[in-house]
Amino acid sequence: MSQFRIVVAGCGGMSNTWVDYALTRTDAIIVGLVDIIPEAAKALAERKQLDCPVFTDLREAIRDTGANLVFDVSIPASHFSNAAAAMELGCDVFSEKPLAETIAQATGLVQLAKQYGRTHAVMQNRRFDPRIRSLRRLVDDGAVGTVGYVGADFFLGPHFGGFRDTMESPLLLDMAIHTFDQARLITGANPVSVYCHEFNPQGSWYAGNAMALCIFEMSDGSVFDYRGSWCAEGAPTSWEASWRVVGDKGTAIWDGQSFPYAEVVPAAGQEGKFLYEYERKEGDPIEMELTFHHGCLAHMFESLKAGQKPETDNSDNVYSMVMVLAALESARTGAKVNIASFMQG
Repeated sequence: MSQFRIVVAGCGGMSNTWVDYALTRTDAIIVGLVDIIPEAAKALAERKQLDCPVFTDLREAIRDTGANLVFDVSIPASHFSNAAAAMELGCDVFSEKPLAETIAQATGLVQLAKQYGRTHAVMQNRRFDPRIRSLRRLVDDGAVGTVGYVGADFFLGPHFGGFRDTMESPLLLDMAIHTFDQARLITGANPVSVYCHEFNPQGSWYAGNAMALCIFEMSDGSVFDYRGSWCAEGAPTSWEASWRVVGDKGTAIWDGQSFPYAEVVPAAGQEGKFLYEYERKEGDPIEMELTFHHGCLAHMFESLKAGQKPETDNSDNVYSMVMVLAALESARTGAKVNIASFMQG
């Protein structure tokens, strides 16, 4: 019998990537598909040649199949109820982002995972990019010294059509968590406070606010500055954002495409100069067997097998989620939000 008996909840387009990875594992088997639209589940089974039953109710699927792991690839509005039901019935949960839709739901899922002794981990695929790991190593190795500032620019103009065009806060709600989570990975720090100004600039084709400026104070004493737009035509950044990490010894740069580098002050020989000269240090080319979604899923599985918490366990990921929700609250009120107070309600 396979170690992991998987029920997939949500059989839309994103489920393809999750199923493709599961099918590469000899210790996993997909035992059920769940979708409120049965035809979507049947179509996924046909595409992936899966011989398993189809359900419209997750609880029924878990009970009937003896599942012990749920892939939650459903819409965000279902994440809380799906994860809560799965953990109650003895399953671990690997979920697409976001963790939940509200801070009460997010912290509630952290408590439920503790209560039931289950793993609930969230997909943050950008953590499993060798280039950002290279940037993290530059910072960890002290190349730029003590970090005081981290800046991320995210400027793109995607014409999605569909639900994003009508969302109230399409950038912050649908995309910014990736960049916020990246900032936490790079610094190893958590948010302390946030001030956010959200707006919809001239020329935007979105009904809601497609641009945001956020200033986060972080637990290591640094400041993380986010500038983002989903309606910026011309000179686009990478989808991974463009990064500047400034420390007391130099600056690291990552354009989101190539590997990062740092320019640092040499240990000696700069005395009396008005502008210092710098030495360039290239980021190490990190090798990863699996990257992005498959890399994150592999990490989740191996952590579960080892009895360890994955990087994106809900107890950690809640801090990336709260960055989004607290930024929205700051934009709504026009005031700086204290993260600890916000998480306590």
